[in-house]
Amino acid sequence: MIIDVTVPQLGESVTEGTITKWRVKEGDVVTKDQPIAEIATDKADSELPSPAAGRIVKLLANEGDVVPVRTVICQLEEGAGAAPGARAPQPAEAPAPVMASPNVTTRGDTPVSPNATGAMGPLASPTARRAALETGVDLKSVQGTGDHGRITRDDVLRAGVDVPPRTEPPMSAAQRAQADTQIRAQVSAPTAGLAQMINQGGGFVPPVPGVGFGSFKVPPYRPKPGDQVVPFTRRRRITADHMVYSKFASPHVVTVAECDLYRAARLREANKDRYKKEGMSLTMLAFVVVAVARAIRENPTVNARVLDDSYVVFKDVNIGVAVDSPDGLVVPVVRRADELGVRGIVRGIDDVAARARTGKITVDDLSGATFSVSNPGLKGNLFGGAIINQPNVGILRMGEIKKRAVVVEGPDKEDQIAIHPVMYMALSYDHRIVDGVAANSFLWRVREILEKAEFEV
Repeated sequence: MIIDVTVPQLGESVTEGTITKWRVKEGDVVTKDQPIAEIATDKADSELPSPAAGRIVKLLANEGDVVPVRTVICQLEEGAGAAPGARAPQPAEAPAPVMASPNVTTRGDTPVSPNATGAMGPLASPTARRAALETGVDLKSVQGTGDHGRITRDDVLRAGVDVPPRTEPPMSAAQRAQADTQIRAQVSAPTAGLAQMINQGGGFVPPVPGVGFGSFKVPPYRPKPGDQVVPFTRRRRITADHMVYSKFASPHVVTVAECDLYRAARLREANKDRYKKEGMSLTMLAFVVVAVARAIRENPTVNARVLDDSYVVFKDVNIGVAVDSPDGLVVPVVRRADELGVRGIVRGIDDVAARARTGKITVDDLSGATFSVSNPGLKGNLFGGAIINQPNVGILRMGEIKKRAVVVEGPDKEDQIAIHPVMYMALSYDHRIVDGVAANSFLWRVREILEKAEFEV
């Protein structure tokens, strides 16, 4: 029986993936769950396992192709046991279309045209498609410089510098609706929302990073001796695009609270050695995540996501915790954090952080956050306003913990000066749906929980 192997749903917000490497070739015999391909998404890189044991009949996509989820990319004859390396007979019917890439030859060694396109048009990254919409560049006229000739965002921006200003008359309501429908069919939901904002409201065109806005143009870079040009890694490009989109889409407001960690610090000192013997790290981050989860349950407005003309308040409290990895900052998720105590949070953070540092993080680990917490680490600073992790509407950034002189109430209710560990916490929130009252109530409650330190450890 012939089985169609498709690109799986690699995370709730993932709509497409790039086939970075085939682990097999036509005619190879594979076992069940054997990796047959490597697929990269805007979340993480994953291996595609074989759904059954059998023989690879046909590969329907090339390395470097960008394919939507649930697209058939391979056919497998279940149970077949031909000798490894044997070539499968070609089917009589016409082969399925393949999104061809430059510098890649098709089976039969026929060169592929650099301008070849597939069902989705020119081979281009999602960020390149968004940039094309922002600048009015036709992707068919852009020469790609990425892997296998893929059009990158920088290719579009370079092409957009020489694009003349738009002189066509304003669109009618019917034309605008039709254009919006076409845009939604071409790009992902966040990009479609961006395109809709561009096409509505009098033809607003946002600034283009690295190019300029209106009459202002960014001066070109001129190399000088000693300068070091560092190419963007894939992870850095994703992070950069995410940050620009977040600042453009969400009206950020930052509010700051001062938190006295005297009781929490004493609780940690009394128990950290016991946790260490069990192979876990009892950090202040764990206490903050527990406090955030509790405060969200009482102030659910910050546990939400903005939709096109509405917003959804999530039932589950899934906390994304920003950690460093070899490829840059990632935000793995501790799920249902409000149902976990300190021990459960510590175990969850240690687990995802270890896998992030060793490059073993998965798409599922990075998907589904409803709120985020950022920890600057030992070499932090007083406080800072973090950029919201989309599509969340809030992120809490921890500041540096320092010993300070504070006013406390003594045994006889008189004020006294004491030296306590103090931390500033900054909450960045999306003012589209989170009002100041809700944000302040949430942050005030986080501070209260931490200062009381009534945790079971």
